[in-house]
Amino acid sequence: MKIAVFGSAFNPPSFGHKSVIERLGHFDKVLLVPSISHAWGKAMLPYETRLNMINAFISDLALSNVELSTLEKEIHIPEQSVTTFSLLKKLQELHCNADITFIIGPDNFLKFDKFFKADEIIKRWSVMACPETVPIRSTDIRNTIQRGEDISHLTTKGVQEYISRHQLYE
Repeated sequence: MKIAVFGSAFNPPSFGHKSVIERLGHFDKVLLVPSISHAWGKAMLPYETRLNMINAFISDLALSNVELSTLEKEIHIPEQSVTTFSLLKKLQELHCNADITFIIGPDNFLKFDKFFKADEIIKRWSVMACPETVPIRSTDIRNTIQRGEDISHLTTKGVQEYISRHQLYE
C-alpha cells in the first residue's frame, strides 16, 4: 500500500490544499493530518474545529483515497509539539508494509533541515515537495473573512458553510 501523509494546520482547508491533494491520485491512501500543536508555535483554531472543517472539505472533494487522520492527537503529549518524525514512525508501526511518503509544501521544503531528525526522515521515508497549483493559502481565507468579503473562490462549499455557521475568523 502506498500512503501519502499531508500534514498542515488546515486553518482552514483551502483550494491550495485541494490542488495538492488532486495530484496525489496515484496513492492508495492520502491522509490529511492536522497539526494538534504546531512545532513553530503557529496560532490555530481549536483542533476539533479544524477536524470538522476537514471533514466538510473531504466530503466536498469526494475522492475515495482521501481520509482524515487524527494520529497526531493520539500520540500528542501535552505542552509538546508532535514532530513529523514521531508521526511517520507511529504510522509505519500501524502500517508495517506500507510505502509512506511525506508530502511537504515548498515553504517547508526550504526549511526541511530544521525538522526534528530530518536526515533520518529522508533515510526511512520518501519526502515529496508538492507546491500548490492554485496559489491560495489559509491566510488568504482568514484575511478575506476579516475584510467581510466572500470566500467562495478560496475554499469548498462545505468549509464555507461551516465557517459561516460558526462565525469563524471574524
